[in-house]
Amino acid sequence: MSQEQIRLGALCLIASEILMAMMAAMVKHLSDELPTEVVMFFRNLLGMIPLLALLMVPPRGIAKMATRRFGSHFIRAVAGLGSMYCYFYTLSQIPLAEAVMVKMTTPFFIPVVAFLWMGDRVRGPTVAAILLGFVGVAFILRPMPGHFDSAYLIALLGALLMSIAMVGIRNMAATEPATRIVFWFTLTGTVISAVPLLWTPLQIAPQLWPWLLAMGIIATFGQSLMTLSYRFASPARIGVYNYSSVIWAALLGYLFWDELLHWTTLVGTVLIIAAGVWNLRQGQPKPAT
Repeated sequence: MSQEQIRLGALCLIASEILMAMMAAMVKHLSDELPTEVVMFFRNLLGMIPLLALLMVPPRGIAKMATRRFGSHFIRAVAGLGSMYCYFYTLSQIPLAEAVMVKMTTPFFIPVVAFLWMGDRVRGPTVAAILLGFVGVAFILRPMPGHFDSAYLIALLGALLMSIAMVGIRNMAATEPATRIVFWFTLTGTVISAVPLLWTPLQIAPQLWPWLLAMGIIATFGQSLMTLSYRFASPARIGVYNYSSVIWAALLGYLFWDELLHWTTLVGTVLIIAAGVWNLRQGQPKPAT
Protein backbone atom coordinates (compact mmCIF):
# COMPACT_ATOMS: atom_id res chain seq x y z
CA MET A 1 0.00 0.00 0.00
CA SER A 2 1.68 3.20 -1.22
CA GLN A 3 1.47 6.66 0.34
CA GLU A 4 -0.43 7.79 -2.77
CA GLN A 5 -3.08 5.12 -2.19
CA ILE A 6 -3.41 6.14 1.46
CA ARG A 7 -3.74 9.80 0.40
CA LEU A 8 -6.41 8.99 -2.19
CA GLY A 9 -8.27 6.81 0.29
CA ALA A 10 -8.22 9.56 2.90
CA LEU A 11 -9.49 12.17 0.42
CA CYS A 12 -12.32 9.90 -0.73
CA LEU A 13 -13.29 9.18 2.87
CA ILE A 14 -13.27 12.86 3.83
CA ALA A 15 -15.40 13.68 0.77
CA SER A 16 -17.75 10.85 1.74
CA GLU A 17 -18.13 12.21 5.28
CA ILE A 18 -18.87 15.70 3.92
CA LEU A 19 -21.66 14.25 1.77
CA MET A 20 -23.04 12.12 4.61
CA ALA A 21 -23.09 15.16 6.91
CA MET A 22 -24.98 17.05 4.17
CA MET A 23 -27.44 14.16 3.91
CA ALA A 24 -27.95 14.25 7.68
CA ALA A 25 -28.63 17.99 7.50
CA MET A 26 -31.19 17.40 4.72
CA VAL A 27 -32.89 14.72 6.82
CA LYS A 28 -33.05 17.17 9.73
CA HIS A 29 -34.54 19.84 7.45
CA LEU A 30 -37.09 17.45 5.92
CA SER A 31 -38.05 16.14 9.36
CA ASP A 32 -39.42 19.59 10.20
CA GLU A 33 -41.99 19.13 7.40
CA LEU A 34 -42.42 15.36 6.99
CA PRO A 35 -42.82 12.35 9.31
CA THR A 36 -39.68 10.25 9.79
CA GLU A 37 -41.46 7.32 8.13
CA VAL A 38 -41.89 9.27 4.89
CA VAL A 39 -38.28 10.48 4.83
CA MET A 40 -37.10 6.90 5.49
CA PHE A 41 -39.14 5.45 2.64
CA PHE A 42 -37.82 7.90 0.06
CA ARG A 43 -34.26 7.45 1.32
CA ASN A 44 -34.58 3.72 0.60
CA LEU A 45 -36.57 4.05 -2.63
CA LEU A 46 -34.17 6.57 -4.12
CA GLY A 47 -31.32 4.22 -3.27
CA MET A 48 -33.10 1.31 -4.95
CA ILE A 49 -33.61 3.00 -8.32
CA PRO A 50 -29.93 3.58 -9.23
CA LEU A 51 -29.04 0.14 -7.87
CA LEU A 52 -31.53 -1.55 -10.20
CA ALA A 53 -30.19 0.51 -13.11
CA LEU A 54 -26.65 -0.62 -12.22
CA LEU A 55 -27.72 -4.27 -12.17
CA MET A 56 -29.00 -3.96 -15.72
CA VAL A 57 -25.45 -3.35 -16.97
CA PRO A 58 -23.64 -6.58 -18.07
CA PRO A 59 -22.08 -8.68 -16.63
CA ARG A 60 -24.27 -7.91 -13.63
CA GLY A 61 -27.89 -9.03 -13.55
CA ILE A 62 -30.88 -9.54 -11.29
CA ALA A 63 -30.50 -13.32 -11.68
CA LYS A 64 -27.15 -13.13 -9.88
CA MET A 65 -28.88 -11.66 -6.83
CA ALA A 66 -30.48 -15.03 -6.00
CA THR A 67 -29.44 -16.26 -2.56
CA ARG A 68 -29.80 -19.23 -0.24
CA ARG A 69 -29.17 -17.07 2.81
CA PHE A 70 -32.28 -14.94 2.85
CA GLY A 71 -32.59 -15.30 6.63
CA SER A 72 -29.15 -13.76 7.13
CA HIS A 73 -29.94 -10.99 4.67
CA PHE A 74 -33.22 -10.31 6.46
CA ILE A 75 -31.56 -10.02 9.88
CA ARG A 76 -28.92 -7.66 8.46
CA ALA A 77 -31.58 -5.58 6.67
CA VAL A 78 -33.87 -5.28 9.70
CA ALA A 79 -30.95 -4.28 11.95
CA GLY A 80 -29.69 -1.74 9.39
CA LEU A 81 -33.17 -0.34 8.80
CA GLY A 82 -33.81 -0.08 12.55
CA SER A 83 -30.54 1.78 12.92
CA MET A 84 -31.57 4.18 10.15
CA TYR A 85 -34.92 4.84 11.83
CA CYS A 86 -33.17 5.62 15.11
CA TYR A 87 -30.67 7.92 13.39
CA PHE A 88 -33.30 9.82 11.40
CA TYR A 89 -35.43 10.25 14.52
CA THR A 90 -32.56 11.62 16.61
CA LEU A 91 -31.59 14.02 13.81
CA SER A 92 -34.99 15.64 14.28
CA GLN A 93 -34.62 15.82 18.07
CA ILE A 94 -31.06 16.78 19.02
CA PRO A 95 -28.24 18.93 17.59
CA LEU A 96 -26.85 17.64 14.31
CA ALA A 97 -23.26 17.15 15.49
CA GLU A 98 -24.36 15.30 18.64
CA ALA A 99 -26.55 12.89 16.63
CA VAL A 100 -23.62 12.20 14.28
CA MET A 101 -21.19 11.76 17.18
CA VAL A 102 -23.35 9.22 19.03
CA LYS A 103 -23.73 7.33 15.74
CA MET A 104 -19.94 7.10 15.65
CA THR A 105 -20.02 4.80 18.70
CA THR A 106 -20.91 1.87 16.42
CA PRO A 107 -17.28 0.56 16.35
CA PHE A 108 -17.36 0.18 20.15
CA PHE A 109 -20.35 -2.17 19.96
CA ILE A 110 -18.94 -4.30 17.12
CA PRO A 111 -16.38 -6.30 19.20
CA VAL A 112 -19.06 -7.10 21.79
CA VAL A 113 -21.59 -8.20 19.16
CA ALA A 114 -18.91 -10.21 17.32
CA PHE A 115 -17.97 -11.92 20.61
CA LEU A 116 -21.60 -12.85 21.43
CA TRP A 117 -22.53 -13.81 17.87
CA MET A 118 -19.36 -15.32 16.39
CA GLY A 119 -17.20 -16.02 19.42
CA ASP A 120 -14.49 -13.52 18.44
CA ARG A 121 -11.87 -12.87 21.09
CA VAL A 122 -11.84 -9.31 22.47
CA ARG A 123 -8.36 -8.16 23.46
CA GLY A 124 -7.58 -6.05 26.52
CA PRO A 125 -6.69 -2.84 24.60
CA THR A 126 -9.97 -3.09 22.70
CA VAL A 127 -11.90 -3.38 25.98
CA ALA A 128 -10.06 -0.30 27.29
CA ALA A 129 -10.93 1.62 24.09
CA ILE A 130 -14.59 0.62 24.41
CA LEU A 131 -14.74 1.78 28.04
CA LEU A 132 -13.08 5.10 27.17
CA GLY A 133 -15.51 5.56 24.29
CA PHE A 134 -18.51 5.10 26.54
CA VAL A 135 -17.10 7.53 29.09
CA GLY A 136 -17.19 9.99 26.19
CA VAL A 137 -20.79 9.00 25.46
CA ALA A 138 -21.70 9.71 29.09
CA PHE A 139 -20.38 13.27 28.68
CA ILE A 140 -22.51 13.78 25.58
CA LEU A 141 -25.64 12.27 27.17
CA ARG A 142 -25.33 14.49 30.28
CA PRO A 143 -27.48 12.16 32.44
CA MET A 144 -28.30 14.87 34.98
CA PRO A 145 -31.71 16.21 36.08
CA GLY A 146 -32.93 18.84 33.64
CA HIS A 147 -30.39 17.93 30.95
CA PHE A 148 -31.00 14.34 29.90
CA ASP A 149 -32.95 13.70 26.69
CA SER A 150 -34.18 10.17 25.94
CA ALA A 151 -33.45 10.81 22.24
CA TYR A 152 -29.79 10.10 23.04
CA LEU A 153 -30.73 6.58 24.12
CA ILE A 154 -32.48 6.11 20.77
CA ALA A 155 -29.24 7.25 19.11
CA LEU A 156 -27.27 4.66 21.11
CA LEU A 157 -29.79 1.98 20.18
CA GLY A 158 -29.23 2.94 16.54
CA ALA A 159 -25.47 2.51 16.95
CA LEU A 160 -26.02 -0.93 18.53
CA LEU A 161 -28.32 -2.01 15.69
CA MET A 162 -25.79 -0.81 13.11
CA SER A 163 -23.09 -2.90 14.79
CA ILE A 164 -25.37 -5.96 14.47
CA ALA A 165 -25.86 -5.15 10.78
CA MET A 166 -22.10 -4.82 10.23
CA VAL A 167 -21.30 -8.09 11.98
CA GLY A 168 -24.07 -9.65 9.89
CA ILE A 169 -22.31 -8.46 6.74
CA ARG A 170 -19.07 -10.04 7.94
CA ASN A 171 -20.93 -13.26 8.72
CA MET A 172 -22.14 -13.44 5.09
CA ALA A 173 -18.95 -12.20 3.42
CA ALA A 174 -17.59 -15.68 2.64
CA THR A 175 -20.56 -16.64 0.43
CA GLU A 176 -22.31 -13.40 -0.51
CA PRO A 177 -20.71 -10.74 -2.77
CA ALA A 178 -21.02 -7.09 -1.77
CA THR A 179 -23.48 -6.27 -4.57
CA ARG A 180 -25.88 -8.99 -3.40
CA ILE A 181 -25.71 -7.80 0.21
CA VAL A 182 -26.45 -4.22 -0.85
CA PHE A 183 -29.28 -5.38 -3.14
CA TRP A 184 -31.11 -7.37 -0.48
CA PHE A 185 -30.64 -4.66 2.13
CA THR A 186 -31.98 -1.96 -0.18
CA LEU A 187 -34.87 -4.09 -1.46
CA THR A 188 -35.89 -5.28 2.02
CA GLY A 189 -35.50 -1.76 3.42
CA THR A 190 -37.68 -0.26 0.69
CA VAL A 191 -40.43 -2.84 1.17
CA ILE A 192 -40.46 -2.63 4.98
CA SER A 193 -40.27 1.18 5.05
CA ALA A 194 -43.28 1.31 2.71
CA VAL A 195 -45.51 -0.41 5.30
CA PRO A 196 -45.87 2.62 7.66
CA LEU A 197 -47.13 4.64 4.68
CA LEU A 198 -50.39 2.69 4.99
CA TRP A 199 -51.24 4.77 8.07
CA THR A 200 -48.94 7.77 7.64
CA PRO A 201 -50.26 10.75 5.62
CA LEU A 202 -48.29 11.09 2.38
CA GLN A 203 -48.69 14.81 1.83
CA ILE A 204 -45.52 16.26 0.32
CA ALA A 205 -45.34 19.93 -0.61
CA PRO A 206 -43.91 20.53 -4.11
CA GLN A 207 -40.90 22.44 -2.74
CA LEU A 208 -39.81 19.37 -0.74
CA TRP A 209 -39.37 17.05 -3.74
CA PRO A 210 -35.99 18.55 -4.75
CA TRP A 211 -34.77 18.02 -1.16
CA LEU A 212 -35.87 14.38 -1.19
CA LEU A 213 -34.17 13.80 -4.54
CA ALA A 214 -30.97 15.53 -3.42
CA MET A 215 -30.96 13.48 -0.20
CA GLY A 216 -31.06 10.23 -2.19
CA ILE A 217 -28.40 11.30 -4.69
CA ILE A 218 -26.01 12.63 -2.05
CA ALA A 219 -26.41 9.52 0.10
CA THR A 220 -25.67 7.28 -2.91
CA PHE A 221 -22.54 9.23 -3.83
CA GLY A 222 -21.43 9.32 -0.19
CA GLN A 223 -21.72 5.54 0.17
CA SER A 224 -19.92 5.02 -3.15
CA LEU A 225 -17.01 7.24 -2.10
CA MET A 226 -16.75 5.41 1.22
CA THR A 227 -16.58 2.07 -0.59
CA LEU A 228 -13.95 3.46 -2.96
CA SER A 229 -11.86 4.84 -0.10
CA TYR A 230 -11.46 1.38 1.46
CA ARG A 231 -10.37 -0.04 -1.88
CA PHE A 232 -7.45 2.38 -1.80
CA ALA A 233 -6.48 1.82 1.83
CA SER A 234 -7.45 -0.25 4.86
CA PRO A 235 -9.65 1.10 7.71
CA ALA A 236 -6.65 0.86 10.05
CA ARG A 237 -4.83 3.41 7.85
CA ILE A 238 -7.60 5.91 7.07
CA GLY A 239 -10.49 5.08 9.43
CA VAL A 240 -9.68 8.05 11.65
CA TYR A 241 -11.01 10.35 8.91
CA ASN A 242 -14.51 8.99 9.59
CA TYR A 243 -14.58 11.34 12.55
CA SER A 244 -14.31 14.38 10.28
CA SER A 245 -18.09 14.02 9.87
CA VAL A 246 -18.48 15.60 13.31
CA ILE A 247 -16.68 18.75 12.11
CA TRP A 248 -18.89 19.08 9.03
CA ALA A 249 -22.04 18.36 11.05
CA ALA A 250 -21.07 20.97 13.66
CA LEU A 251 -20.52 23.56 10.92
CA LEU A 252 -23.84 22.79 9.22
CA GLY A 253 -25.65 22.76 12.56
CA TYR A 254 -24.24 26.18 13.43
CA LEU A 255 -24.89 27.71 10.00
CA PHE A 256 -28.49 26.55 9.58
CA TRP A 257 -29.82 25.98 13.11
CA ASP A 258 -27.54 28.17 15.27
CA GLU A 259 -26.51 25.06 17.22
CA LEU A 260 -23.67 25.57 19.66
CA LEU A 261 -22.07 22.53 21.25
CA HIS A 262 -22.11 22.21 25.04
CA TRP A 263 -18.70 21.90 26.68
CA THR A 264 -19.55 18.37 27.81
CA THR A 265 -20.21 17.44 24.17
CA LEU A 266 -16.77 18.72 23.21
CA VAL A 267 -15.13 16.69 26.00
CA GLY A 268 -17.13 13.60 25.03
CA THR A 269 -16.23 14.05 21.37
CA VAL A 270 -12.50 14.20 22.19
CA LEU A 271 -12.78 11.03 24.30
CA ILE A 272 -14.74 9.12 21.64
CA ILE A 273 -12.32 10.12 18.87
CA ALA A 274 -9.33 9.21 21.06
CA ALA A 275 -10.90 5.83 21.84
CA GLY A 276 -11.75 5.29 18.17
CA VAL A 277 -8.21 6.06 17.03
CA TRP A 278 -6.82 3.77 19.74
CA ASN A 279 -9.17 0.99 18.63
CA LEU A 280 -8.20 1.45 14.98
CA ARG A 281 -4.52 1.19 15.84
CA GLN A 282 -5.14 -2.22 17.38
CA GLY A 283 -5.91 -3.46 13.86
CA GLN A 284 -2.93 -1.77 12.22
CA PRO A 285 -0.07 -4.15 11.44
CA LYS A 286 3.13 -3.47 13.36
CA PRO A 287 6.19 -2.62 11.29
CA ALA A 288 8.71 -5.39 10.78
CA THR A 289 11.84 -5.20 12.90
